[in-house]
Amino acid sequence: MGNAKWTPRRRKRKHLLWDIMDSTLCHLSQTRSRSKALGKQKNSFGNPVRLRPIDKEGQVQVIVETPRGSRNKYSFDPEQRMFRLKTVLPEGMSFPHNFGFIPSTRAEDGDPIDVLLMMDEPAFPGCVVHSRLIGVIEAEQWETDNSKERNDRLIAVSTASHTHSHVHSVNDLNPKLLKEVEQFFINYNAQLGKKFKVLAIKGPKSATRCMTQAKKHKKAA
Repeated sequence: MGNAKWTPRRRKRKHLLWDIMDSTLCHLSQTRSRSKALGKQKNSFGNPVRLRPIDKEGQVQVIVETPRGSRNKYSFDPEQRMFRLKTVLPEGMSFPHNFGFIPSTRAEDGDPIDVLLMMDEPAFPGCVVHSRLIGVIEAEQWETDNSKERNDRLIAVSTASHTHSHVHSVNDLNPKLLKEVEQFFINYNAQLGKKFKVLAIKGPKSATRCMTQAKKHKKAA
């Protein structure tokens, strides 16, 4: 009688049941993995300002807003979680390098701290670029209502760049290039009715201190 219970048909049904259970468990596991991925997505592509400022390998993460060579100035809108067109530069004027910000930071103007990013080719809005800080442009900015605030710009180099692989400090750059960058920010603000005054250009240690301070401001906010 004991052997009669396990006929070939009953064995086949038992194996079929096991297959169904394995398939169900596999589906549940995949569903949980997708849920975790979507949960992480809220702090990543959907909201890049909440990404880590430094990755696990110690590289600075820069979120590109405006590509090099673009007349269009793009800006991330945290409420809509989309990149939007903020303004258009005059004819003959464009961004000399990729421009963006370091996530999870807060500058004195209340926004994530700005970064001028040097790399071989233009990136695109929303691109995350692993970088190293090489300096900072310390500056004051007067708004259209004549209020004044600090508005420093960090300078970084993509760690994947070939052209700038030798650049580890602003001292490694051509002084004329730095003057041109200064003039770009002066002209950019002037056409918006603002005044931009460069106080100093300092190296990577000052840039790191500036980023660290911006991280603290973000945590305290």
